Amino acid sequence: MGVKTTTRTLRSLKGVRPIVCLTAYDAITARIAEAGGADLILVGDSVGNTVLGMSDTVGVTLEIMVHHSAAVTRAKTERLVIADLPFALAHDSFSKVLKACRELLQRGGAHGVKIEGGASLAPTIAKLVDAGIPVMGHIGMLPQRVHSAGYRRRGLTTDDQTKILIDAQAVAAAGAFALVVECVDEALTPKITEAVTIPTIGIGSGQGCDGQILVIHDLLGFTSNPPPFANPEANLQRDAIAAVQRWAKKVRQQKSSK
Repeated sequence: MGVKTTTRTLRSLKGVRPIVCLTAYDAITARIAEAGGADLILVGDSVGNTVLGMSDTVGVTLEIMVHHSAAVTRAKTERLVIADLPFALAHDSFSKVLKACRELLQRGGAHGVKIEGGASLAPTIAKLVDAGIPVMGHIGMLPQRVHSAGYRRRGLTTDDQTKILIDAQAVAAAGAFALVVECVDEALTPKITEAVTIPTIGIGSGQGCDGQILVIHDLLGFTSNPPPFANPEANLQRDAIAAVQRWAKKVRQQKSSK
């Protein structure tokens, strides 16, 4: 994995091999993701409920995203680093959206942004791409809309399947370089992948996408209740607690110096 990943090299992987993506929120997790073989690192607004103790991603601000993006990019990996545009900003005036994206790239060091939303945001995505800001789309279940739509699997009805396909094609046509497909019925994901020329990156959407993304804390077993699709490859929470317990026992067994 010594070759530097860019938006162009990522797009070239469609139909060649599956793409591996992980979230990271600091320099340590960024280095782990790179060393483990990730093609792309996402500084997700999932930092809110994964690391910062929030119940969802709605409370994550632009300043939080800039802070964690900068921490990730200080790891100086050879991986493409994309940062989430936080709650509702994509629906603001374009000047404010552009300013927020500049902050993520200039102060946060990210190489591009991820934006949740479909066809209604295609004009904004097109203008950002024209301004030189790489955009990764995100369709299907949208965590930033938890208060209006909840966390629910998408694509279970014909009407919803049609809407999701329209969203995917609109975002791709607007110039997005890749597309996250979250919690969409796995029977629909191959159709989405076939309908667009850019890579589709699935999470909880089966194996029909061009790649997969996971929250690194879920993958490593740091979280207590990972989603059912995560399938942790380690149990670091258990191992960390055991290590602390062993150390605490050693401390308590030491003789007093007095």
